[in-house]
Amino acid sequence: MTSVTAANKTVPKKNKDMNQLSVAANTLWHIVFILGCLCVLIPLWIVIIASLTENTILTTQGYGFWPDKFSTSAYEFMFTGGASILTAYRNTIIATVAGVILCTITVGLYAYPLSRPDFRFTTFFTFFSFFTMVFNAGTVANFMVQTQILHLRNTLFALFLPMSFSAYWVIVMRTFYKSNVPDAVIESARIDGAGEWRTFLQIVTPLAIPGFATVALFAAVGIWNNFFSCLLLNNDRNYYNLQFTLYQMLQQINFLREMASQSGGAAAAATSVSDLPSESFRMAMAVATMGPIILAYPFFQRYFMKGLTIGAVKG
Repeated sequence: MTSVTAANKTVPKKNKDMNQLSVAANTLWHIVFILGCLCVLIPLWIVIIASLTENTILTTQGYGFWPDKFSTSAYEFMFTGGASILTAYRNTIIATVAGVILCTITVGLYAYPLSRPDFRFTTFFTFFSFFTMVFNAGTVANFMVQTQILHLRNTLFALFLPMSFSAYWVIVMRTFYKSNVPDAVIESARIDGAGEWRTFLQIVTPLAIPGFATVALFAAVGIWNNFFSCLLLNNDRNYYNLQFTLYQMLQQINFLREMASQSGGAAAAATSVSDLPSESFRMAMAVATMGPIILAYPFFQRYFMKGLTIGAVKG
């Protein structure tokens, strides 16, 4: 009887973790992600190498993974102006920092009451912001308002003030407030006697840091790469941003090369102008403009990871 009972006993099997991947699937996903990273890093590496390659090599042999003839002439030409590039960098940094702070504050303050169920004007102010996304007044109307009413012409405010508020980010932040700031927390703060400002600053703001970081990062990218506002509003070199300054330098190079090719009598001048690094300068422009933004991403990464997991349900 004992032997039969022992034979009938079955060894319990281990419960398989539903979130655990097999070795083959894990290896496959690692390969996919490595290939994805290479698709991003290889073009970036080629751009950096092209900016450090002699311009004649780029025009004759094309791009490569390593410079056949190392040259820093593109960067030397870029920073030869000295004052203009440094002024453009200063203006762009000031505009980006001020614009990010202003955009974060305005979007956060506008979106918070829209996320509260007891705010009676939610429908009106939501439609008021959404209406600006659907209908645009156009370039002429914006130009008249920014120059005649706001007086932004030839000022640093022209580089960031038109982009210091976004209805799209209001909707994003409103959704973030609703999904990640529990109503019970706000109600408990009100029971303890906290006012609206204290509740927002001490309770809601720490919980919404991942949302603020996301808005701040994308606002920084937009303001840093802003070209049209400077083209439209500023004609004083002291208020140019980096994008517009580098664009003008590239236009000057192309103009000189075109004039040199058309002047058959000035062979010496044509030879000297043909040495201008037009192709490598394009790549150096890309490195100079995207470098600071790429360096800023690691500081925001932990906030993105927190934003992905802050709403997870824990068992």
